[in-house]
Amino acid sequence: MKGAVNRHIVVFSVALVWLVLDQLTKAAVTAGIAVGSGFSVIDGCFNIVHVLNRGAAFGFLNSEETDWQFWLFLAAALLVAGVIVHIVRTSPYSRTLFFGLGSILGGAAGNLVDRVRFRAVTDFLDVYWGAWHWPAFNVADIAICLGVLLAGIALLRQGREDDGGK
Repeated sequence: MKGAVNRHIVVFSVALVWLVLDQLTKAAVTAGIAVGSGFSVIDGCFNIVHVLNRGAAFGFLNSEETDWQFWLFLAAALLVAGVIVHIVRTSPYSRTLFFGLGSILGGAAGNLVDRVRFRAVTDFLDVYWGAWHWPAFNVADIAICLGVLLAGIALLRQGREDDGGK
């Protein structure tokens, strides 16, 4: 039973840290930068901007004319949370896996809070090189990407261990 408690504490603690960090950074951007504005941090490659995204990654489904995407992303976030809880419950203990799952959960929660409050996600990190721009993103997106990477590494390691190290 102790392992079950510890695994949930790890996942939910990591998720809470990411959620708080995400919401604090978004609050600072919202308070200090008008939507559509920004400033250069490193000329030629990095800006802080204030962008509202009603869609998903890379602006997919980003449209003000439709409201159904809110419900789609709400359902997706709840489904992800349910899958994470199931994996945490059924997987062998792995700090890497649980840190990754907590990061995914915290990132999804951070963006979900924005969707519920504003019907859009605040993005503000703008990375670019010359005319090439990566779509603006936020701390929640970093948490999700890092979490997927860590969970993937943990699951690949677990798979190798299950195969006898082959």
